[in-house]
Amino acid sequence: MQQNPNPAPRQTQSADVPEDLEIPKDLGRAGAVVQKSIEHMLSMELDALSVASALLGGAMEVLSRVLDEAAIVKVLQNAIASVEAGHLRRSGASEEPAKAQEEQPK
Repeated sequence: MQQNPNPAPRQTQSADVPEDLEIPKDLGRAGAVVQKSIEHMLSMELDALSVASALLGGAMEVLSRVLDEAAIVKVLQNAIASVEAGHLRRSGASEEPAKAQEEQPK
């Protein structure tokens, strides 16, 4: 049985999103598609900040289809905590943006 590629949005969930949320079976496939899209946009010499902003905006739109506002805020707070804890730097993200930010005139 083939799945509908454009399923109707699920009913919104409350802010009580379980911490042990099951990882979707197609997460790896979705991640691979996003990675290829990023590579394609960067090969078109689009600005990295523009690419990242567009992806974030798209992600927010998708989240708004499946979660209520309180749950989205929780997701964003978790993302902020992850950035503040340095998880992005440890995952191999470039140090260059931080250096460029420090060098900008105020």
